[in-house]
Amino acid sequence: MVLLKQPEGNEASVLNGSGGQNMAAWVCGKNDLKVQPYNLPPVLGDHEVKVGIKAVGICGSDVHYYRHLQCGDFIVKEPMVIGHECAGTIEEVGKAVKNVAVGDRVALEPGIACNKCKLCKQGFYNLCPDMEFFATPPVHGSLANHVIHPADMCFKLPENVSLEEGAMCEPLSVGVHACQRATVGPTTKVLILGAGPIGLVTLLAAHAFGSPTVVIADISPERLKVAKELGANATVVLSTSDNEVESEVLALQKAMGADIDVTIDCVGFTKSMKTALKATRAGGRVCLVGMGHNEMTLPLTPAAAREVDILGVFRYRNTYPLCLDLISSGRVNVKPLITHRFGFNQKDVVDAFETSAKGGSSIKVMFNL
Repeated sequence: MVLLKQPEGNEASVLNGSGGQNMAAWVCGKNDLKVQPYNLPPVLGDHEVKVGIKAVGICGSDVHYYRHLQCGDFIVKEPMVIGHECAGTIEEVGKAVKNVAVGDRVALEPGIACNKCKLCKQGFYNLCPDMEFFATPPVHGSLANHVIHPADMCFKLPENVSLEEGAMCEPLSVGVHACQRATVGPTTKVLILGAGPIGLVTLLAAHAFGSPTVVIADISPERLKVAKELGANATVVLSTSDNEVESEVLALQKAMGADIDVTIDCVGFTKSMKTALKATRAGGRVCLVGMGHNEMTLPLTPAAAREVDILGVFRYRNTYPLCLDLISSGRVNVKPLITHRFGFNQKDVVDAFETSAKGGSSIKVMFNL
């Protein structure tokens, strides 16, 4: 087991509502989570708020950090507070804060961009090279009693949206951004590869954007059953074998019953991208959301000859207001995705991460603090 040394904080500890220390879930080594004190600055900045966290979902990246201390190129080198899908209640505001007030229930967008670089000024703040994102090393996350966050990254929940639904705005934002990038609309027939949490929220988003037909494929019949219940027009069980790509492309096209205009790959493996490029119609679009493989060998020349556009997706931008509107209006229902709930203590934190890591019947594992 890899063990990381807990740094000793010098800052004053923020107290929780019961008069104790602010506690958080720390990744301290591979498969090693500890609930222990988390020290926050004692004074808020003018544009900051203190939020009492009430709901936190577990993401696949959280599980990667828990299991491997790494997700892509991001490596945990010292103990880190985990979690980034979150919502809570405003408990204190900085003197310049105008958009929220004490007592407001809010969803927290977890990324803090610099707002100064060229990309930020052009509106692509999700691509900011200096982004500080909850639970992305070396930035601490939000599975804690309290966090401090910029007020403009906190979005007030409509009265009919629960705190759990507010936390679901984070994964839903990925699906929404993918649909925006791929220009999904009322004439767009969409294929989604991968029926994990992100594939399922992308399914919900695609229908909300008006797609008349959404086909979803995965290696898990259990996950595809959930997809069908969430409104998928058809589902296809895939294998893990590269030798099956050609036959599976035909099965996917048959399931669609028409040309596939957009394929959204929520897996990001070499095989899934090969399938996406071959299945999508000439002149169509392939949107890469999943990041399963860092490098791939793909049939790009045939795809280019058919003018299949490849679009990248990294997190999201300006999606939270739309996500809250989609949930509040009933056009998207994220509640069925929350399959498991846990409290916030040492045993529950470990049990929740083990449940999420095992997959199976678990889709979204949620903490209630």
